[in-house]
Amino acid sequence: MKNKVYDLVILGSGSTAFAAAIHAQELGKTAVMTEERTLGGTCVNRGCLPSKNLIEAARLVYDAAHPRYPGLTPAQLGVDFPALIAQKDEVIREYRDQHYASIIDDTDEEGRPPIEVVPGQVAFVDPHTVLVTAPDGTLRRLTGEEVLIATGSSPLIPDIPGLCETPYLTSDLLTSQEGMELTALPHSLLILGGGYIALELGQMFARFGTQVTLVTRGTGILSGYEPEIADALTEILQEEGLRIITGTQMRGVERSGGGVALSIQRHGSQQTLLAEKLLVATGRHPNTEALGLEQVGVEVDQAGAVRVDRLLRTTVSHIWAAGDVIGQETESQMATPVGAHDGKIAAHNALSGEPSREVDHMVIPRTIFTDPQVAVVGMTDEEAVAAGIPCNCNTIPLSVVPRAGAIRDTRGVIKMVLDDTTGRVIGVSMLGTNAGEVIHEAAMALRFGATTDDFIDLIHAYPTMAEALKIVSISFTKDVNRLSCCAS
Repeated sequence: MKNKVYDLVILGSGSTAFAAAIHAQELGKTAVMTEERTLGGTCVNRGCLPSKNLIEAARLVYDAAHPRYPGLTPAQLGVDFPALIAQKDEVIREYRDQHYASIIDDTDEEGRPPIEVVPGQVAFVDPHTVLVTAPDGTLRRLTGEEVLIATGSSPLIPDIPGLCETPYLTSDLLTSQEGMELTALPHSLLILGGGYIALELGQMFARFGTQVTLVTRGTGILSGYEPEIADALTEILQEEGLRIITGTQMRGVERSGGGVALSIQRHGSQQTLLAEKLLVATGRHPNTEALGLEQVGVEVDQAGAVRVDRLLRTTVSHIWAAGDVIGQETESQMATPVGAHDGKIAAHNALSGEPSREVDHMVIPRTIFTDPQVAVVGMTDEEAVAAGIPCNCNTIPLSVVPRAGAIRDTRGVIKMVLDDTTGRVIGVSMLGTNAGEVIHEAAMALRFGATTDDFIDLIHAYPTMAEALKIVSISFTKDVNRLSCCAS
C-alpha cells in the first residue's frame, strides 16, 4: 500500500506546530504532527503554564507573611508542596485536554480533514520524508508536500567539570508526571544563571521557604536588559533573602553528602557553595541536533538555530521553520506567542497559494514573571546607540505613579527610549506591579509610531499602573514630582 502523502508534515506539537496545523485544516489541507514527549510541547507541559501557576501560589504565601498595609497582621500560610505539585499537574492536564488533545484526530465542524499526531523521535530521511521512531520501537514514515520544523528548544547545559556525573535539575522540574518532575521542596537550592528562568524560579522557591543562592558569570542579572531594571530587581530579590553571586567562574561541581558542592572562583579567590539541589538555568537552545538536517540541506546558524528568510522558508524551498527552533533568526525571540504567531504565517506561506506574508519581529512585548514583573518592548538605550539611532532616554521611579502609592507598592522603575530625530518612542522597559499588562499599551504605540505626545494626550483611567507610561513621557519636559493627579 502506498504511503499517504500529507500536505504538511510538522515536526513538533507545541504552540507553533498547533497554530500551523489548525491553519492547514482551515485551508482544507491535511496535516500531521510528531511529538517526542508530551502533546503540546514545552509551554503547556513544563514551561509557561506550570511556572506561572506555582509563581502565583508563592506570591500568595509571601504577601500573607508581608502585608504592605499597617493594620494587617502577618500570617504564615502552610506550604504542602506535594499538594501544590498535584494541583499544578491537574491544571496542566485540563488545559492540555481542552486546548490541544480535543483539537486533533476529529474532522472539524466544517468537515475539513482531521489533524493527526504521531508520537516518537523524528528525523529526516529525505527532503520530503521523516522517520518517526515510537517509544516501543515502531517505525513510521511520514511524507509531506511541505514540511515545517517546529521542534522548539530545550535547556542549555554548560560545560562544567563534574556536571555530567552530578544530579541536577533544569526547568524541566516543572514537567507533569515525568521522572524529572520535582515533587519535594528542597531545603536549599543553588541556581546557575541570571536570566528570566533563574529569577522566576529562584524567587518562587525562596518564597516557599527554600534557601536560594543564584550564581552567574555575568556582572549582574538580566544581561541585555536596561541596567536600571536589573539593578532595581537585584535589590528587591536580595531584600527577600535571595543570595546573588555575580562575576564567577565555575570550576567544578560534585556530589557532597546528600547534596551538591559547586566550586567557584571570584575576585581571585576560590570558594565552595553547598546546597541540597542544583538547578541549571543558563538558557535554552534550539532542538535541531538529531533531526538529520544536514542530510537534506537545511542549514543552521552557529547557535544551532534553523536558518530562515522572512517568509520562514529554510534553505530548502519546501521546508519551513518557526518558533524557538529558529532562535534569533529574522530578529525572532524564543517565546510562545512568537511561535504561535509565526506558525500560522509559515502554514499560510506553504499552503495557501496566496501572496506570501513576511514576519515582523520588531515589536515583541515580553514579561518576566518575578514580583514585581519586568516587561519590555522595543530597543534598550544600548541597542539604540549600537544601531546608530540618536536617542534620548529617561527613567522614573514608580513612587511618582499614583496607583503605586495608593496600593503601597512603589517598587520599581520605568524607562523610555526615544528616537531624538523623530520623537518616536522606540523602547520601554518597566519593573513594577502589573508591568506585563501595561507593556501592551507601549507595544501598540511602538507598532504605530507613537510619540511621547501621544502617550500624554491619551486619557488614562485613574489610578492605574498604565499611567506610568504617561508620566514617564511627561518627564522629558517636566518635573514629574510636581504634578497634580491626572495632570499633564
